[in-house]
Amino acid sequence: MTEAWGPDDDDDQQRRGASGPVRVRVPAKVNLHLGVGPLRRDGYHELNTVYHAISIYDELTARRGDTLTLTMEGEGTGELALDDTNLAIRAARALAGYAGVPPHVRLHLRKQIPLAGGLAGGSADAAAALVACDALWGTGLSRDELAGIAADLGSDVPFLIYGGTALGTGRGEAVSPVLARANSWHWVVAIADGGLSTPAAYAELDRLREAGAAGPPLGSTDGLLAALRQRDPRVLAASLGNDLQDAALAMRPSLAGTLKAGEAAGALASIVSGSGPTCVFLAANADDADRIAAELATAGVCRQARTAHGPVPGARIG
Repeated sequence: MTEAWGPDDDDDQQRRGASGPVRVRVPAKVNLHLGVGPLRRDGYHELNTVYHAISIYDELTARRGDTLTLTMEGEGTGELALDDTNLAIRAARALAGYAGVPPHVRLHLRKQIPLAGGLAGGSADAAAALVACDALWGTGLSRDELAGIAADLGSDVPFLIYGGTALGTGRGEAVSPVLARANSWHWVVAIADGGLSTPAAYAELDRLREAGAAGPPLGSTDGLLAALRQRDPRVLAASLGNDLQDAALAMRPSLAGTLKAGEAAGALASIVSGSGPTCVFLAANADDADRIAAELATAGVCRQARTAHGPVPGARIG
């Protein structure tokens, strides 16, 4: 079941274009269900996924400028390319081309979402750039129009325009909101040292399946969607699944120890987030999440353990 997305948060000033800086906060995502189908003719896999936005954020500030530039601080500084390969830069150019305006903006990124962590940090930054530049330039596009541009940038980018919890199909770019009773789920996010390549994870899954070494495909999202509507974390815990987890564990065997440590600390469920290597744990409540995060940090099985809740909105000004 789905419902319409909420109203845009555009206002009259945004449609005229902002004179001062525009600051956008954008969340990370996890996949509560990530079913990976066969390889398509376009080189992507067919996906059947349930996206969920959680309260770990990047922040992007857009200011008027004479050229297009990107600077950053925080996670990945010195590692993340700030040239035309960066998704935030590509997003600004794509919006400028769509709207017929010069791609002139100074972008500054404060990054907390880890690089190549399975949390869609790059896609989040692209979504933030679309929302920020739309406000700065006064292009006045709707969320749906921004999501249309986002679909050409990456499979996860449209979801992060909207946020919340949503069903993703196609290669993940076709999103529709999930109708679920109001609830906040509590998570512990275990961030690993280093990242994993998403294309490499999909290739590894294909190899494992060809060798008969992968688990059975997840299939339908019906069970997960029904669990969300029940508002019981124990029911949701039994429904989480990720077809890419086998690939992530094959590429980074130490993640098995991280998952086991979270379960030993009392998590209701443990799962690799997306293509990994971030591991995510569902907690019964906020207090349990705090305790599990502390135990994971003490156990030394991850670089950092953070608590988060979801669902939260997608890229938003403010």
